[in-house]
Amino acid sequence: MRQFTFLFFIGIIIISISSCRTDFEAIPSSGKLKFSKDTIYLDTVFSTISSSTYTLKIYNQSKNDINIPSIKLGKGLNSKYRMTVDGMQGNHGKSFDNVNLLAKDSIYIFIETTAESTDANPTDFLYTDQILFDGGANLQKVELVTLIQDAVFLYPKKQTDGTTETLPVGDKKIYGFFLDENDPVNGNELHFTNQKPYVIYGYAAVPSGKTVTFDPGSRVHFHAESGLLLSSNATLKINGIASTTEKLENEVIFEGDRLEPDFSNVPGQWGAIWLTDGSTNHKIDHLTIKNATIGLLIDNNNGSTVQIKNTQIYDCTNYGILAQTAKINGENLVINNAGLAGLACTYGGSYKFTHCTFNNNWSSSSQVAVIVNNYYIGATPEVKDLSLATFNNCIIYGSYSNEMLLSKKTGSLFEYQFNNCLLKFSDFSSNSLYQFDTDPTHYNAIIRNKDPKFLKVEFNKLNIDDTSAAFAKGNATYLLPMDILGNVRTLPPDLGAYQNKAFPK
Repeated sequence: MRQFTFLFFIGIIIISISSCRTDFEAIPSSGKLKFSKDTIYLDTVFSTISSSTYTLKIYNQSKNDINIPSIKLGKGLNSKYRMTVDGMQGNHGKSFDNVNLLAKDSIYIFIETTAESTDANPTDFLYTDQILFDGGANLQKVELVTLIQDAVFLYPKKQTDGTTETLPVGDKKIYGFFLDENDPVNGNELHFTNQKPYVIYGYAAVPSGKTVTFDPGSRVHFHAESGLLLSSNATLKINGIASTTEKLENEVIFEGDRLEPDFSNVPGQWGAIWLTDGSTNHKIDHLTIKNATIGLLIDNNNGSTVQIKNTQIYDCTNYGILAQTAKINGENLVINNAGLAGLACTYGGSYKFTHCTFNNNWSSSSQVAVIVNNYYIGATPEVKDLSLATFNNCIIYGSYSNEMLLSKKTGSLFEYQFNNCLLKFSDFSSNSLYQFDTDPTHYNAIIRNKDPKFLKVEFNKLNIDDTSAAFAKGNATYLLPMDILGNVRTLPPDLGAYQNKAFPK
């Protein structure tokens, strides 16, 4: 019995050892690997900024375990690409020897790049390489392609004491810097042209008494937690003009610095455009803001009116526009999707919006398209006069039953009026602020809960056609002759920022 127990124990050990083997008999690869892609496009990256990580899957469809003698980049150690193969780093991410692949199995290769514009082909700005599998008669290749954009980089600089430049904001300091009109490298940083895109790290501040100007077609990309700040007595001039193609070649565009298509509609990639208390005389025309935390943060602007025309603001984590005791005149303005509100006119102020489209389909029960109030909630609630809040020929819509919130506290003015507007609002009951049918002082020709039939809300296309409830429902008294795209409006005009157009079937 003792001998049987001993032999049984030895057998278990032998079985355990054989089952834990990590090596296997493999035959050399015969050049019949299969790949998930034959070309990896790493999308567009800025010079010197690392790309996202892209994936290639390699399949062994044979019945045999195989050994791949080598996997390497065609440009070797000089390649600007780098890889990991099945979790291995290899030789600086450039080459790998004797990679085993089980029968009917697969492994992953992860690819990244960091390249400069000087590395790219000067005619098409493409940087290319290949992943080479094996060699000789068994050689197989996967192409690598990346578009490299040269850019002007703006960021806080190191001080002589070794610290990094910061900006004073109240009693705090934030990561940022002042734009310099005589910068020794970039020249006039207060003039943004369309020659190259700009990439901003931290908050770029416009000094007091200075004006920052953006030419038609200029492109500005903000890194995470970055933005633009207008100091007291500083001025913002956005000089975009109507474009003739969907590339928006004449639009000024503010967005994040992640250029991959997967990031095109991801909210909260950067901070805000902050028009601080005391900044003045801002004029914004044909600007597109995408994927910010707050698109435009507008404080009391020294009593001057912020002119916003032909502007689009999309996919902001908190607000498209957050105004506090501000003065705004908005024309042909489109705001779509924000975590809290597309437009928030708070703590009083004066606001007039004509032919604007405010929509919110954010997946949160707390979202609305438009908020208007006359107070600020702090340690001690404060009220300010809302001297004007007028909406003419506008659309206020979204995915929830009530897309407009009016809220007032006594002790200050609360003047508001909606003329010829399409509103998404179901429950108004006895609240005196929402008497759409019986309060002509505040509401005239209101259409409620009728579908504007936007083209593709999920792609920020809020165009309408002649089947829309907003079609020909505007009042000519408030007519803007051109819509946001430069199309001539007919009479009676459509509501919102877009003149109707037939959609492709």
